Amino acid sequence: MSEPPSEPSPSPLSTRLVSIAVASALLMEFIDSTALSTALPTLSRAFAVDPIHLKLALTSYILALAVFTPASGWAAERFGARRVFLSAMIVFLLGSALCGLSRNLEGLVASRIVQGLGGAMMTPVARLIVVSATPKDKLLTAMGWFTMPALVGPLIGPPIAGLVLSVADWPWIFYINLPVGLLGMTAVMRFVPRSEPKRDLGRFDTPGFMLSALAISGLVVVAETAGVDLLPPWAQVALLALSLACGLLYLRICKRTGRPILDLSLLRYPTYRASLLGGTLVRLGIGASPFLMPLLLQVALGWSPLKASFVTLTTGVGVLVARPFAAAGLKRFGFRTALTVFVTLTALFTAAPGFFAPATPMWLMMGILTLGGFCRSNQFIAANTIAYADVPETSTAAASTLSAVTQQVGLALGVSFGGVMLHLARGADGALTPDRFTLPFVAIGLVTLLALPVYLALDKDAGAAISGRSRTA
Repeated sequence: MSEPPSEPSPSPLSTRLVSIAVASALLMEFIDSTALSTALPTLSRAFAVDPIHLKLALTSYILALAVFTPASGWAAERFGARRVFLSAMIVFLLGSALCGLSRNLEGLVASRIVQGLGGAMMTPVARLIVVSATPKDKLLTAMGWFTMPALVGPLIGPPIAGLVLSVADWPWIFYINLPVGLLGMTAVMRFVPRSEPKRDLGRFDTPGFMLSALAISGLVVVAETAGVDLLPPWAQVALLALSLACGLLYLRICKRTGRPILDLSLLRYPTYRASLLGGTLVRLGIGASPFLMPLLLQVALGWSPLKASFVTLTTGVGVLVARPFAAAGLKRFGFRTALTVFVTLTALFTAAPGFFAPATPMWLMMGILTLGGFCRSNQFIAANTIAYADVPETSTAAASTLSAVTQQVGLALGVSFGGVMLHLARGADGALTPDRFTLPFVAIGLVTLLALPVYLALDKDAGAAISGRSRTA
C-alpha cells in the first residue's frame, strides 16, 4: 500500500511573501507608535491640556497590549491565525480612525485602547503565522523579514510625523494608517494561507485572564495617576488594594490551572528570571524616553516637530547599526559581560539628554542618541536571547507570552514614572524649561542601572550553548 503523497514544501518566494505581508501590517503599528510620540506637544495644544497628561495616550495603548496579548495565542489556534490577524488589523484601523476623530484627551485615550486591542493580537499572531508557514531551514531568513518593521519603523516614524504636522493637522498622523493598513490586509489575504482552527484546545483560562487583567490594569492606572491629581488618594489606595488582591489570587489559582494564561512557574529558570527582571527594570527607565524627548525638544527648546524628529530618529539608527555586531559580541564576551557593560552604558546615555540645553550642538545630541540606541539594542538582544537558554522547547510559547506582557508593563510603568518625575521637577510655576528635564532623565537613568546587580548575579557561562562561546574552566 503506497503512502499518500506529502504536501510540497513551500517555495522560498512564498515564505518570503508571507513574512513581508504580515510585516507590512506591523510596520504600520511601529510607525504609529513613534509618530504619536513626536506629536505629543501638538496634541497638548490642540486639546488644551497639560503636556504631562498626554502620557495617558501612550500608556493606554501599552496597557491594552499587556492585558490582551496573553489571549492572542489561544485565539489564533482556536479561530485560525489568518482570520485573527485580519480581524486584529480591522480593529487597529478602526482605532486609528477614532483617534483622528477625537476632540479631547478622554476620547483619544479610549481610541488608543481600541488600537491596543488590535495591536495585541497582531504581533504575536504574525509571529505564529511566519513560524507555521516557513520550513525550519528557512526560518532565519523569514524572521529577518518579519523583524524589519522593528528596525525601520523607529527610523521613518518621527520624520513622517514631523512632515505631516508641518503641512497638515494632527489627525493625519492617524489617518495615514488607513491606506497602509488596507494594503497590508490585501497582501495578507493574497499571500498568507488559511489555517484550520483547532477544536480540542480545552477551555480558555477565563478566571486567570480576568484576574491578571485587573491586576495589571490597576497597577498601571495607580502609577499613571500618582502625583498628578487625576484620582483622589482614597481611590488610588482602593485601586492598588484591588490590584494586589487580584495578583495574589492569580498566584494561588494559576498553580492549579492546566494551561494558565501566564505561566509564572517559568521563573524557576535563572536565565529566564534574570531576563524578565533585568529587562523590566531597563524598560522602567527607558520607557519614559519617547514621552520626555519630544517635550524637551519641542516645548523646552522650542524646536519644530520636523526638526525634533530628525534628532530623535537617530536612536533608531543606533538600534539598526547594532544588529550585525550583537551576535559576534555575545560569542566573544558572553552574556553576563555583554549585559553588564551595555546596561551600564544604556543607563548613562539614557540620563544624558537631561543635560541638553539651547547651546548644546545638534550633532552632539544626535551622537548621544545614536550611541544610546546602539547600547540599548545590544542590551535587549542579549536579554531577549538568554531568556530561552534554559527554557524547554515545550514551554517556549508560554515563555514568549509572559515575556511580552512583562515588557509592556515595564514600558507603561516607565512612562508613568517619567511623567511623575517631570511633574515634580517643574515645580509650582509649571514651567517646562530645559533645566526641569535634568531630574527626570537622571532618574530614569538610575532606574535603568538597577538591572546591573541582576545581570552580575548570572553565572559567567550562562547561555554559552546559544552564544557559541566556549565555557570557561
